[in-house]
Amino acid sequence: MRILVLNSGSSSIKFQLFNMPSAEVLCSGLVERIGLENAKINYKTANNNIEKEVSITNHKIGLQLIADYLLDPNLGVITTASEIQIVGHRVVHGGSTYAETVLIDNEVKQKIEKLTALAPLHNPANLQGILVSEDIFKQAKQIAVFDTAFHQTMPVEAYKYAIPNSFLDDHNIRVYGFHGTSHKYVSKKAIDFLGKQSSKVITIHLGNGCSMTAVKDGKSIDHTLGFAPMNGLIMGTRSGDIDPAVIFYMVNSLGHSLDEVNSLLQKESGMLGLTGFSDLRDIESEAEKGNVSCQEALKMNAYRIKKFIGAYVAAMNGLDAIVFTAGIGENSDVVRNLVCSELEFLGIELNQEKNSIRSKEIRDISQDSSKVKILVIPTNEELEIARQSFNLIS
Repeated sequence: MRILVLNSGSSSIKFQLFNMPSAEVLCSGLVERIGLENAKINYKTANNNIEKEVSITNHKIGLQLIADYLLDPNLGVITTASEIQIVGHRVVHGGSTYAETVLIDNEVKQKIEKLTALAPLHNPANLQGILVSEDIFKQAKQIAVFDTAFHQTMPVEAYKYAIPNSFLDDHNIRVYGFHGTSHKYVSKKAIDFLGKQSSKVITIHLGNGCSMTAVKDGKSIDHTLGFAPMNGLIMGTRSGDIDPAVIFYMVNSLGHSLDEVNSLLQKESGMLGLTGFSDLRDIESEAEKGNVSCQEALKMNAYRIKKFIGAYVAAMNGLDAIVFTAGIGENSDVVRNLVCSELEFLGIELNQEKNSIRSKEIRDISQDSSKVKILVIPTNEELEIARQSFNLIS
């Protein structure tokens, strides 16, 4: 069965075509900088690796370009659009409505659109990907896999805010959690690696967006992101946790509008606001050169992660493993070292030599004496979406 997985972001579209259930990748790629003059597409197959700048003014043109490559007589991997039987879509916010993967119909599309207010940077692009895909791959079943679904197992004490009950009862204001597809994928890998029936794992997803999950016996019981994907850890451009009084002060005393504060906290804060750089590689390079702002930002980032490790050890009454994943978690030995330092009391002991090795495989970077395994597990959200889509239809 051919399953095309689409991860449609605000200015990009990641895609992979799988042959299921073998999980063979027939092609993969990325359309990025949609709407900008230097938009480009990367398209990979077993025999080709193409990257070039093209004019992509919107998502519809981007998706049509992907389809053109898939069907190209020389570069393509299918001969007709009907060969794709399922299109699996990553959807960031499913609210409390969707705890499972679902077949997309008009009602599902309406609810995704209604939830735009909770994920304004993500849900509109996700929905656009669905609408265009329906037009291009007319015979395929369209499947939605929600980032929030994995976290629907959180207990009430973890997801409920200490505000009047009516806000939850009438308006569904609660902790939803995000990056669920990634956390689910790597936590399953970690549990298999541990070989334990009962397990306590903390998954740490570090990219431009960052989050952590306490996973007990395979289920999410707490998570750093909340009602929307902007609190918790320090992120690329998002502030993470901040005292709400700061927002009132910015508005009432400094004269900023609510829209300005929202933009500042989402697009101008985090590591960018602290350093002037948005790419962690630049921040690490500058820190090595003695840039004090970059050095402080790295320490702040690690300190926030360490605080949540301590909190989640308490929430689960123990810990078997911590997992680093996503772009920064998988590739930055500097961040992993800062996070794991001075946690020996919790049984977390990092092996510096193992930590410095780069690999695309699952690896244990802890000392032999460490009571807690420190794992680096490359995430694969696209494969998880393909599996969930295949299982739903099967």
